[in-house]
Amino acid sequence: MVKNICCIGAGYVGGPSCAVIAYKCHDIKITIVDLNQARIDAWNSDVLPIYEPGLDEIVFARRGKNLFFTTEVDQAIIDADMIFVSVNTPTKKAGMGAGMAADLAYIENATRRIAQVATSSKIVIEKSTVPCRTAQSMRTVLEANSSGGIRFDILSNPEFLAEGTAIKDLTNPDRVLIGCLQTPEGFAAQQKLVSIYTNWIPKERVITMNLWSSELSKLAANALLAQRISSINALSAICEATGADVDEVAYACGTDSRIGPKFLKASVGFGGSCFQKDILNLVYLSEQLYLPEVAAYWKSVVTMNEYQKQRFTHRIVRTLFNTVTFKRIALLGFAFKKDTGDTRESAAITLCSYLIQERAHVAVYDPKVGAKQIRMDLTEPGV
Repeated sequence: MVKNICCIGAGYVGGPSCAVIAYKCHDIKITIVDLNQARIDAWNSDVLPIYEPGLDEIVFARRGKNLFFTTEVDQAIIDADMIFVSVNTPTKKAGMGAGMAADLAYIENATRRIAQVATSSKIVIEKSTVPCRTAQSMRTVLEANSSGGIRFDILSNPEFLAEGTAIKDLTNPDRVLIGCLQTPEGFAAQQKLVSIYTNWIPKERVITMNLWSSELSKLAANALLAQRISSINALSAICEATGADVDEVAYACGTDSRIGPKFLKASVGFGGSCFQKDILNLVYLSEQLYLPEVAAYWKSVVTMNEYQKQRFTHRIVRTLFNTVTFKRIALLGFAFKKDTGDTRESAAITLCSYLIQERAHVAVYDPKVGAKQIRMDLTEPGV
């Protein structure tokens, strides 16, 4: 039985995911580690570093009992039976695949640390969103850097939580995916993780599969959701040009049981840390596999998203007599969606930056995003 879990990375994925496991499994000790002292201090304070409805109650209920936050990474690795790797995988800024490929430096550093520090066999779990076959690279690193007699089993357990509804998504998920190598040892490790989730999730929703299918399923799910948003946004342009109402068109289409109503709301475009990053990751993967038509198809989803933002900003200027110079414009909301303080890839950044370039006076309000974060996003986009 798994008695001790370590989670490397105390961000949007690692923090809530492992806090819910601690909340549901009181007999398992959960230690969430991060090298960022300020972030760990915030997790141990009365004001958590991320805002998510319902997260405070869960953390405060189990913190200091079977849920701990620390910067003592090595000790947590040594003590753990199972290790979740939930570090950041941003899009590369430079080098091969810049602008599309995922930067796996943090994944590799965490994996090397596990191999160097571990004194007993571990189950290592990919929790971060990663390109297909990253587990093979992790396996190679672990086997090359570990000392003799220690075994590492690798599982893929991608997260499907949405910011703003993360606690609901974790406590009552549509499904949980657990991928493993198709070996007796892999199946045994897989079942240990299954037994943890089935403490509160019906067994039929815990889906087991091979490693590569699990890794690709996360990218595929985000790509399909983003595709729906770009599709309805493309239709919104046609609606505006013809006099049709996009909400009525979306409702009519959504009543078809084959299509359904979700993610058919026209908007300024999607944002957040996942959709664009994961689609570009899929584009890069397609190009590396010599599938240019597939790459072009998925890239068009991102192209449409950027076009929608541009179309919206240009319409504001046209509506205000083709000039916004010195006009005061209020922006209600700066995060990429409601019920979160996350501003990554927010359409508000693009909109606000454009209006400032047009010399408008922009007043921004968001209940969960502070002035310091807003200024940083507008001066250093992508930070």
